[in-house]
Amino acid sequence: MTTPLPPGIQLEKVDDRIMTLNVGPQHPGSGHMRLIIKVDGDYIVSCDPDPGYVHRGEEKMAEYRNYIQNIPHLERPVIHDSCNVLYPYCLAVEELLGIEVPERAKYIRVIASELNRCIYTLYWLAIYGIFLGHSTMFMWPAGDRELFIDLLEAMSGARVTHAYLVPGGVRNDLPANFEERCLRQVDYFEKRLKEYQAIFYKNPLLISRTEGTGILSRTDAIRLGTTGSVLRASGVDFDLRKKEPYDVYENLDFQTVVMKEGDSYARSYIPYLEMFESCRIIRDAIRKMPKSGSVRTKLKPNPKGGNDEVYKRVESGRGSLGYYIVSNNRPEPYRVKISVGSFRNLICMPYLLKGELLGNMPSVYWGLNYWPVEADR
Repeated sequence: MTTPLPPGIQLEKVDDRIMTLNVGPQHPGSGHMRLIIKVDGDYIVSCDPDPGYVHRGEEKMAEYRNYIQNIPHLERPVIHDSCNVLYPYCLAVEELLGIEVPERAKYIRVIASELNRCIYTLYWLAIYGIFLGHSTMFMWPAGDRELFIDLLEAMSGARVTHAYLVPGGVRNDLPANFEERCLRQVDYFEKRLKEYQAIFYKNPLLISRTEGTGILSRTDAIRLGTTGSVLRASGVDFDLRKKEPYDVYENLDFQTVVMKEGDSYARSYIPYLEMFESCRIIRDAIRKMPKSGSVRTKLKPNPKGGNDEVYKRVESGRGSLGYYIVSNNRPEPYRVKISVGSFRNLICMPYLLKGELLGNMPSVYWGLNYWPVEADR
């Protein structure tokens, strides 16, 4: 697609009208992740995502620490969804070491992971608001996420990186009267969520910049290997909590949220609706959880895995997140490989941005639920 030249301007070749832009965010925490975009006037000709240069080397670090010592640093790539980053690692280690998790601990894990899912989604939604110039939609989610941060701080003693899930269960039991406090704050949060509709999701600003932009068909969503809310926004009914339930998810009452439009609006709306489902899961887990019992299986010092390998995955805030771990009769894993949803969803960004207006780039980019540091782990 081309734009007309002003009178008197001569171009020797077509490439002379193409301009290359480096689009941020320029932030040290994201590893200076950027999009190398070529534009013809206001239209994007091509996009080359550059994931960044954090290079923490999480996978290599895991080979030099034992199975328990790996817990704190493995949650760093997504510090505001630390329970869901650690969840598949714990499931994999438990299978390698033959550990049985107490029933009460399984329910507590689910509660913690759903609280953390809401914390991550609210953080993502706040940034989405800023991307579209909606400052109120930055302040509301950023403030409301404190409701869940306070709950996870009560559970774990830490506000951001909780290191709460461990192989064998959770680090400690719930504090006194936690269930009543949790239900009270979840009820309040649902009322706040409904207010997001009028101020954001029915706002002409959001609708005009997201409806019909960056359309990803069901076929292409599957072909490109997308996951999470991006996949479900294109009409694919796939959620690991339903399709491959882990711990006690198969005992809980919730629905998979699916939309068929496959545009930026659907990809922004799915995570919002899923927070209602997270609230349903938390309530159901509190109601069905054993009222007493052990919350962690005690492990021997420096437990060793056999000559074995295992892969476990969960539904994180960004989609499927899995760990492939190889063991060789040592307290440290021989190999740890992390598969993250952000990197998988990044693959479709050049496909969706080609031919779009440059002004639509922020809504398409952030609607892919991409977290830079997770991809550049």
